[in-house]
Amino acid sequence: MAKEVHLLAFAGARDVVGAAEVAIAIDEPETARAFFERVVGRFPALAPYRASLRLAVNGSYARWEEPVSPGDEVALIPPVAGG
Repeated sequence: MAKEVHLLAFAGARDVVGAAEVAIAIDEPETARAFFERVVGRFPALAPYRASLRLAVNGSYARWEEPVSPGDEVALIPPVAGG
């Protein structure tokens, strides 16, 4: 039975996704990289952001090999500039 990951999108990623929040169905845990590729499959205009976006899983930055599981909250974090 598929469950959902709650995806949060910020800044330019939000513009591409067309919403600040969206549900992505997954059946079982997968790596953050595989999950991001699933998101890009649904929103192909995110592909150019591959090198600059970071993922946060349940409030913590995630490495690409870390798991994303049904029920998690994943945020697409754009580069942050300070000043």
